Amino acid sequence: MKIEEIVPGEAPAGGFRFLLAVARYNSVVTDRLLEGALGVFRSAGSEISAVSVVQVPGALELPFVVRKAVDSGSFEGVLALGCVIRGETGHYEAVVSGVTAGLGQINAAGTIPVVFGILTTDTLLQALDRVGGKAGHKGVEGAETLISMARLSRSLPGGGRT
Repeated sequence: MKIEEIVPGEAPAGGFRFLLAVARYNSVVTDRLLEGALGVFRSAGSEISAVSVVQVPGALELPFVVRKAVDSGSFEGVLALGCVIRGETGHYEAVVSGVTAGLGQINAAGTIPVVFGILTTDTLLQALDRVGGKAGHKGVEGAETLISMARLSRSLPGGGRT
């Protein structure tokens, strides 16, 4: 697994280290999710030590990479980004169920925050509306949620780095 560091750190030792796991499938949407999230991390300045990005083929592969990242102890949080658009077959339900259950189990373990940034839409237009269109920007929202949850995690008992 190649992890590319996007926001290398000059932050103090207390800065957060995050991983963004991004599905390549539906890249016209996921690239925009990633851009929005990275903009938030760049704006966070010294609070962020490093943001690394790893890409996987599709949304269903995200839980695997997220589990590896959590188990590594190298990150204070993970944002999973993907887009599943309903098609003419039942594949949509299988993918949405699989990625939701997988990421939910990892997050529920309580090791580090895992934020669900998977768009599940009926059409490409609906997805595009959620990456800077009339429905806001879910990449931005996901990054803001991750920072908030990482702060909260640190403030709770046992909330230091893993």
